Amino acid sequence: MNNAGQRRLSPDVSLFLLASILVSFLAASAAPTPLYGIYQARWHFSPITTTVVFAIYAAAVLASLLTFGKLSDHVGRRPVLLVATAVQMIALVIFIFANGVPTLLAARVEQGLAAGAATGAVGAAMLDINRSRGTLANSIAPGIGTGSGALLSALLIQFLPAPTRLVYAVLLVILLIQGVGVVLMPETVTPMKGALQSLRPEIKLPRAVRGPVLVVLPVVFAVWALAGFFGALGPALVRALMNTSIVVAGLLLFVIGIVGSITVLLLRNAAARTVMLTGITALILGMIITLVSVMIESIPGFFIGLALGGVGFGAGFQGSLKTVMPAVEAHERASVLSLLYIVCYVGFGLPTVIAGFLVVYAGGLPRTANEYSVAIILLALVALFGLRRASKKAPG
Repeated sequence: MNNAGQRRLSPDVSLFLLASILVSFLAASAAPTPLYGIYQARWHFSPITTTVVFAIYAAAVLASLLTFGKLSDHVGRRPVLLVATAVQMIALVIFIFANGVPTLLAARVEQGLAAGAATGAVGAAMLDINRSRGTLANSIAPGIGTGSGALLSALLIQFLPAPTRLVYAVLLVILLIQGVGVVLMPETVTPMKGALQSLRPEIKLPRAVRGPVLVVLPVVFAVWALAGFFGALGPALVRALMNTSIVVAGLLLFVIGIVGSITVLLLRNAAARTVMLTGITALILGMIITLVSVMIESIPGFFIGLALGGVGFGAGFQGSLKTVMPAVEAHERASVLSLLYIVCYVGFGLPTVIAGFLVVYAGGLPRTANEYSVAIILLALVALFGLRRASKKAPG
């Protein structure tokens, strides 16, 4: 028994492993982004199909989060992580052998289901091990994963053979190693009854947080819509502005993800209102610069606007959580978070699909990008107005 116990990973190593799993899952979700252009040329589908393939992931993540989000509390973190890792690996295998849109859709659904289940289990396990470090890792790992996945994919496509297969094979090996690590990791919770009941989604909005939730909803929707648009159509937009390498296109999500994570890190101790104002201001400025840059076809300006959008994404989402969650009772946290996640993933998927239709039927990609930027600016202004009203009503 002692030997078995000695083979278990230490808390520090377990925390690093869990953070790396979160990075890998988000990297896998971002890896197809630079490839959409290749898929589109090979299988002759429209931007509408591109956005549907992208957005169906968001729907699957949301369904999985709402259904399996609390399952690890009852059956343990390790079993949920092992199954989620296996499902993610199956998705990567489907990508490797993809031969058309139906297989892309199947792979994205698998990815979404795996990511939703893993996110809840990984996040809870990191908090089990160390609440402060786990909270920080939960905040910065997704942006690092999303950014590194898109950039890794672009680099492999540009410089190595088998562009539609290699990145998935690399991620497959990484996940296999991480799966072995999960087997060696100690369980952080004692399993308890109620697993089947935990699969029933709980969505409630307590009266005490209705005001704060209404204030943050526009910015939550806006920042996730921003990430969705550039994740699905960003590479095509860069190619439309300038005939440049796929690596530059891969930098899109890298810039948003990494800048967003750095912003979360730098503002982790700031007051909620300060974080919200920072996010809203950066989002408005970033979209104005992006709008102008698309009109004058400036790639440097486009990436400056995108970096400010990354600040807006990181601060906007972090500030929203800081605004809402302190007012929520412990037994209501899961249901309120579920509601916020619904807004996140609806914002991530639905506007992107609408944008795909606009690209095809209403003026093309640059015009749609400009209209999208204006819509995000308007949402940010609504959030700013709501934040100012809430501040005036606050006592003291």
